[in-house]
Amino acid sequence: MGALSGKTALIFGVANDHSIAWGIAQAFAREGAKLGFSYAGPVLEKRVRPLAESLRSRFVELCDVGDDMQIANVMEKAGAYFGGIDILVHSIGFARKEELTGPYFNTTREGFRLAMDISVYSFTALARAALPILNPGGALLTLTYYGAEKVTANYNVMGVAKAALESSVRYLANDLGPRRIRVNAISAGPIRTLAAAGVSGFKLMRSRFREVAPLRRHVTIEDVGNTAVFLCSDQSAAVTGEVVYVDAGFNILGVPSPEDGEDG
Repeated sequence: MGALSGKTALIFGVANDHSIAWGIAQAFAREGAKLGFSYAGPVLEKRVRPLAESLRSRFVELCDVGDDMQIANVMEKAGAYFGGIDILVHSIGFARKEELTGPYFNTTREGFRLAMDISVYSFTALARAALPILNPGGALLTLTYYGAEKVTANYNVMGVAKAALESSVRYLANDLGPRRIRVNAISAGPIRTLAAAGVSGFKLMRSRFREVAPLRRHVTIEDVGNTAVFLCSDQSAAVTGEVVYVDAGFNILGVPSPEDGEDG
């Protein structure tokens, strides 16, 4: 019996086999969960459908999270197909590439609106639409990043969006707690994903991360998946409204310490 045996999860945000959402999906499948997936368009469907089928999932539906009608349609289909769900994973973030370079003050009004809509409001929209099919004891999970708390070069409007997302986690946790539905977030260290590739200077930042993080290692999608299992299982039944760091300890640092043997 796996930690998620008997549970059903809807996963939003798989783009390819390097996606954090894919690491979560693999961990969920390993622990016995039934899975459903969404994709945002025809190009992504060609990637997502074979991945879903590799985990014996046949529920793969189109959903642009910027469209409330498509969200409602997916939830209706999920309710008919599964009967109900226990877990919803939101691993979605988007900002225009031109907003992720240079100073933050150059963020355009439309760029700001788009980042907040797709990266933040979509989690609230999915949560609301899922309520009729969410079983008591269910769990909602989203993905955030340390740039929500501290300035990270070129993360810009996405940092502001992730801060709003983390606040949304707390408000949703308060709203849904009486329904016995928990809401949490994972703040992962830098991982090579399609989304990360859009952040100017990401490769350099990631290359230095391992030298600074206390565990002196990179973070993997498998690391995130294992923590997601805990947060969406009955093992974390009293945990809600939290941001859990899976970042090799990076978030505990003030001024990074030099490596042993280097001058201070």
